[in-house]
Amino acid sequence: MIGTRRWLSKILLVGLLGSGLGTGALALWIGPLPDPRDLSRQAPRPSVRILDRHGRLLYEMAPPHQGRHIWLPLHRIPTACIAATLATEDARFYEHPGVDPIAILRALWTNLKGEETRSGASTIPQQIARSLLLSSDERTARTLRRKAREAILALLLSQRYGKEELLEIYLNTVFYGHFAYGLEAAAMTYLGKHAAELDPAECALLAGLPQSPSRYDPFTDPKAAEERRRQVLRLMARHGFLSPQEAERAAAERLHFASAPFPIHAPHFVMAVREALVAQFGEEGMFEEGLVVTTTLDLGWNEAFTEILRTHLEEINHPRPDHPGAGARNGAVVVIQPSTGEILAWVGSPDYFNATIQGAVDGVRIPRQPGSALKPFTYALAFDPRSGPLLTPASLLWDLPQTFITAEGESYQPINYDRRYHGPVSARVALASSLNVPAVAVLEQVGVPRLVELLDQLGVRLPGPPARYGLALTLGGGEVRLVDLTAAYAALANGGRRITPLLIREVRDRHGRLRYVASPEPGPQILDPRVVFLITDILKDPNARAMGFGSWSPLNLSRPAAVKTGTSSDWRDNWTIGYTPDWVVGVWVGNVDQTPLREISGVTGAAPIWHAVMEIIHRDQPARDFPIPEGVHRVRVCALSGKQPTPDCPQTREEWFIEGTEPKEPDDLYRRLRIDRRTGRLAGPETPPEEVEERVLIMWPPPAWKWAQENGFPLPPVDGQETVGGAGVLRWVSPPAGAIYRRIPSLPSEAQRLLVEVHWIGKGVPQVVRVQIDGQPWMEWTEPPYRAWWPLTPGSHTFQAIARLGEGQTAEAPPLHIEVR
Repeated sequence: MIGTRRWLSKILLVGLLGSGLGTGALALWIGPLPDPRDLSRQAPRPSVRILDRHGRLLYEMAPPHQGRHIWLPLHRIPTACIAATLATEDARFYEHPGVDPIAILRALWTNLKGEETRSGASTIPQQIARSLLLSSDERTARTLRRKAREAILALLLSQRYGKEELLEIYLNTVFYGHFAYGLEAAAMTYLGKHAAELDPAECALLAGLPQSPSRYDPFTDPKAAEERRRQVLRLMARHGFLSPQEAERAAAERLHFASAPFPIHAPHFVMAVREALVAQFGEEGMFEEGLVVTTTLDLGWNEAFTEILRTHLEEINHPRPDHPGAGARNGAVVVIQPSTGEILAWVGSPDYFNATIQGAVDGVRIPRQPGSALKPFTYALAFDPRSGPLLTPASLLWDLPQTFITAEGESYQPINYDRRYHGPVSARVALASSLNVPAVAVLEQVGVPRLVELLDQLGVRLPGPPARYGLALTLGGGEVRLVDLTAAYAALANGGRRITPLLIREVRDRHGRLRYVASPEPGPQILDPRVVFLITDILKDPNARAMGFGSWSPLNLSRPAAVKTGTSSDWRDNWTIGYTPDWVVGVWVGNVDQTPLREISGVTGAAPIWHAVMEIIHRDQPARDFPIPEGVHRVRVCALSGKQPTPDCPQTREEWFIEGTEPKEPDDLYRRLRIDRRTGRLAGPETPPEEVEERVLIMWPPPAWKWAQENGFPLPPVDGQETVGGAGVLRWVSPPAGAIYRRIPSLPSEAQRLLVEVHWIGKGVPQVVRVQIDGQPWMEWTEPPYRAWWPLTPGSHTFQAIARLGEGQTAEAPPLHIEVR
């Protein structure tokens, strides 16, 4: 068999050399080849030194195979890791002579079909030839000549070395990302253990990395790494290395990522810098000249903020008699200068080398749900004069139970963080106090595609197609990275210009020659500076956020600062991002494994960290307020309605407006009415003059009647045309008219019910209130509350409510139509 393979190798080699215009011409085109007898021919190259902005060493990055590199003989490498590597990289390794024509044809066919390539056409000998024998310039070239030279070298290597020897060379030299060359270094880097301790699930994770270490990096995108691991396990099962049952068990195993300690400062930041250097100079090119890289990071700040993060997590996790502890193991902090985009601090976790919290995973870059931290951008679109605008900070919004219809045709009813509704609120208070119902109503007006587009323009790219997002997006229904969202807030701090986060200030070679220097310039103008000013003025207003956060909270600093919190609906993440004219600070607190937090929110989890960081970075700096752009001015409005004050408006306030958006209509919420003292109803011609009393009342719209009554506000007298003998009216509370509900097949029928409720407004109590559904009697009550649960039944339904009064009189609520799918 061995002899056959050698003869086949020789035949293929002769065939390649004899094709084209002849052996001589082909040899001239191929050029001289490196000697395959010396795979370690390359002389040691200088390391890359990564410094902070003040010249302090963060990390000295050794060239490939000279850094974290421990050679393992093949017999000490787990069989599962060998199998995972072969299944992923070269399933026919033991059958081909160094080049696999079947794999080439399969990869070509996959590309022609436009499908994802699950295993490459390059064999393990080809990859060894490329990484160890070709020059750094040639190995990245996408030319037919490079592929031909690589193929010939692979054939020569396969002739000179045995299969086991080649496999050992490959597993000890392939790059796994994060400075790790070889399986032992990879095991220590990603899992904090030796290669000999790896199980099949862990082997599958590592085997999936070499094709694209940054794409499948579990420290920055655990979801992508997990999907890649499952892909490798499927390949192992397909090629017979595992049974389907073994692959399923391995796929169900939860991995814990960690890195064995080694000398490094600001490790998460250094890893990001390394990626930037590779993108600019190439994987090999950055080691050619012994680069000295001066970054934007302030190491002193970074270490101080790491300690703040660690201390606060210990504090909120400590159980007390009144609190079980938050259960928050991870957190992250990033500090950006909004005028340049320079990153001054990048703390990816409280402890990079702590395996129990998976500290090596970078909280600055993992995608997580931001909760309400996206609301400012929703309101920015609504304030934009190019939109009309739809709103001003003074606009009246209603924080009441509302049902919205999603793009999928389903009903969606948001609730507030405090589980309460606050009735009439200004857009200023709704945003500053982070009320959910008004935010969803605003997004419904703005349109979800516009919010997705704005976030993309600001550098916040949501995973998946825009069509997957609905009205819940403004409440955090999409995953973002802390560094990207903090950079988007930097655009609010600098007047609306996009910034690109900057990690490197300059790069010089070992002789001091400048190879790169950053020229941070403001990006394109994305947001109108006047709109940015309105958003900033709201987010820095402690009075406006008192409803949601109280008069004092960690959101208040010793200087003007705009700030927004966010808490995901499932309590897995909480955020605080805020800014002054000088700095933007973003903080995330949560768990890498997405375990929910306990009784902790953005204002109690992330905000104290944000507060401490902001006070440190502004120490000894004079307080600066945000500049007022041209084209905005203050106008006095009626406090409740946001319209022009009238003599009947009891309270006014000043509000900022973009020129041309000031209210044109007088207030119509307060109205002076003539009331008959004897009945409390509107006075009529028959009312004696001495019984007439003028009162100023709030003209609550019908949807707010129930809220007004429950909160002690008097309702205006009902128009006589709506009453029965002046007695009162019957109105629906739930369900909302036109709502569409969808049954969930996996839930039992008794768990899928709808609250049906009507409300009587008037004097006295009806003798009976009856509800019919589709013309058939369903429920009746003789006293309030008039509510009951109706089991969801597929179809279109009409609800009717009738109140029977004394003396044979009745009152009916308007018919209500809903649909159940």
